[in-house]
Amino acid sequence: MNRAPIGIFDSGIGGLTVARAIYERLPHESTIYFGDTARVPYGPKSPETVTRYSLEILHWLLAQGVKAVVVACNTSTAHALRALQEATPVPVLGVIKPGARAAIAAGGGGTVGVIGTAGTIASGAYQRAINALAPGLPVIQRACPLFVPLVEEGWFDHPATELVAADYLQELRQACVRSLVLGCTHYPLLKPLLQRVMGPEVRLIDSGQATATALATILEDKSLGAAGDAEARHRFVVSDDEARFRQVGSRFIGERLGKAEVVPLG
Repeated sequence: MNRAPIGIFDSGIGGLTVARAIYERLPHESTIYFGDTARVPYGPKSPETVTRYSLEILHWLLAQGVKAVVVACNTSTAHALRALQEATPVPVLGVIKPGARAAIAAGGGGTVGVIGTAGTIASGAYQRAINALAPGLPVIQRACPLFVPLVEEGWFDHPATELVAADYLQELRQACVRSLVLGCTHYPLLKPLLQRVMGPEVRLIDSGQATATALATILEDKSLGAAGDAEARHRFVVSDDEARFRQVGSRFIGERLGKAEVVPLG
């Protein structure tokens, strides 16, 4: 049994939805979460910059003795996953492939919709991942940049958010998508509203939950899991603005966040 922590990182706060899914799926595993709050958002930045930032965080996590790393950020997964995997001997898992696999399974062969930040959608990473697993399957993508600030404002069920969602999702509704990938870590907090806009027949895919399941399989296959009676400890680290991270992060994790350390990078 391996008591070392799992590293989780994101460009900021949103990856806490992935962390929460990991806590629920693997309650005996300890974690270190790093949010790059000094350099958020990653979405508008170049692939080269995102890769450089991601490698800096990876090396810091490795220095903390993590046994595996989850790239909770969709943009980092899209641009940097291969470089991260090549830079370390520990398993590195992104959120895109697990989300793609879950969307295909839930869609029953029907059109898959993907929503995310401008950077994630422009990368085409979800479409490539879906079509690698299911060649020829129709995929419709839509960038939804206003969702992130609305979520961080706490407007999960606000009329303004619903108006924005109705406009963003109109094309996907007209295409009769069967499953919809929530391709940004902020979006799971909008699940009830998005389900209402899309209709009950559309399956919403939370990439964080799919990633937690994939992580559990990796830990089992590589004999890296903690003992069943291990006490999980969760450490939170940010690169700036610890107070806002704790304030807004509690909305993502479902409970008050304790102290977060500040570790500037770069």
